[in-house]
Amino acid sequence: MRFRHSLEQIREVQTILSRHLPRTTLKPVAHSNADCKAFLKSETELPTASFKPRGALAALSINLRRRQVAELTAASTGNHGAAVAWAAAKAGIPATIFLPSHPNPVKKNKIEQLGARIIEAGGADLADAFLLARESSSRPGVYFLNDATDPDLPMGPATIGLEILEQLPDVRCVYVPMGDTALIRGVSTAMKQLDPAVRIVGVQSERAPSYCLSWKKGTPVPTETCDTCADGLATRTPEADNVQVIRELVDDVILVSEPELIDAIRFLFFSEGVLAEPAGAAATAAYRKHSPAGEPVVLLVTGANISDEIRARAGLPAAPADHSQTSA
Repeated sequence: MRFRHSLEQIREVQTILSRHLPRTTLKPVAHSNADCKAFLKSETELPTASFKPRGALAALSINLRRRQVAELTAASTGNHGAAVAWAAAKAGIPATIFLPSHPNPVKKNKIEQLGARIIEAGGADLADAFLLARESSSRPGVYFLNDATDPDLPMGPATIGLEILEQLPDVRCVYVPMGDTALIRGVSTAMKQLDPAVRIVGVQSERAPSYCLSWKKGTPVPTETCDTCADGLATRTPEADNVQVIRELVDDVILVSEPELIDAIRFLFFSEGVLAEPAGAAATAAYRKHSPAGEPVVLLVTGANISDEIRARAGLPAAPADHSQTSA
């Protein structure tokens, strides 16, 4: 199998990220199934309360070595946009983030607090915002950091795979939420090079199954809509190159329902003391639905930027007035 990024490249990125980001916690699930030892990898401990700063900072750092960047742009449902705004602020570069109409207000507020300009476009999914972002990024000096297609960005989330194997060398299976697939492509690239026997399981929403359908078929299968409470998983137009990678590196894909996502949010908060948004709870939802017996399993908790609406649906207490996102 030919990997698009070598372990040497990923370890170099890990060194870059270590100057700015902590190694995130891996802790046992207190209420896991009796015959399956599960662990939570809490990416919500990073700046912007999601795993996304790994990829944004990695891609920007690599590109600043190659060229001058006068402005950073991104299209996002929220978490990637906040991470790009954070990375741009670290580098002293202005950022413009293109969001779909009526985005998650917690995520939008976080982007604003980080000093980025926001432009809302189109409908509820990312398609129109992406087109406008791409069109607006054709000027010289503008770096359009596209989460789904940037060739360098997956090396950021790949460092999660390195950390997991350092923290739990006998891990046998990792559940990974799957939106635009940058996360699962990165994690699987690192882990499969170090231990090919580790199983990588992608998780998508039943209401946004485009990459699951594409993984099964081997070619991109777009969907008409991606109307899910897990906005971080809301993709409907798969990239052919990404489909090829996940076909090679992902061992299984599980679809979870909206009630299963909400139930996983509730479980994480009240049983494990962890706050997660729907996409961030997707791996836990899949584990509670299909948990393998007799092997150490890692569940990625990828984001904690949960809206007031989803909090209410899950029966969580109201957020603090400033909407700061912390664990339970």
